[in-house]
Amino acid sequence: MFFDAFVASFASVAVAEIGDKTQLLSLFLAARFRSRGAIIAGILVATLLNHAASAWFGAWVAQFIPEGWHAWLLGGSFIAVALWLLIPDKDDSEEVSVLKYGAFFASCILFFLAEIGDKTQVATVLLAATYPETWQVIFGTTIGMLAANVPVVYAGSWLLERISLDWARRVACAIFMLLGVLTILMY
Repeated sequence: MFFDAFVASFASVAVAEIGDKTQLLSLFLAARFRSRGAIIAGILVATLLNHAASAWFGAWVAQFIPEGWHAWLLGGSFIAVALWLLIPDKDDSEEVSVLKYGAFFASCILFFLAEIGDKTQVATVLLAATYPETWQVIFGTTIGMLAANVPVVYAGSWLLERISLDWARRVACAIFMLLGVLTILMY
């Protein structure tokens, strides 16, 4: 079950992050600060804190979910996230006073705030409600967040010139739809 919880968590967040506002935030921070390591460390700390709280909340909620509903809950959430992916996020990081605190603190604070109510936070809650391995969910979602955002920190401008965010969101939507249907059918 460890492998299932980790892989589902990793894949869900890595795919859900495609074209997400946190990728735009990564690009903004990389353009603003030279210290890539500090940006990535801020992303890591913010994600660990946010996703740990979300996963523990999801684990608590799981006790109220009737037996046999987990597949429908997870599959339905994948489908809901698929549809949510079609709505483009906006970069609202332009006017931020927290930038004066440097790359690490700015990244940490901005990422933590950007994740509140975001689709990956919702996915983390639902994954933790589905899988009893809460730490594997936290680990998987955190690694998924880094997998989606670290390349943007290092090569964001280059990637944006070559990949259409609209196309990427549609592919991510299709992947999530497929995951949702497979989850419902295979549970």
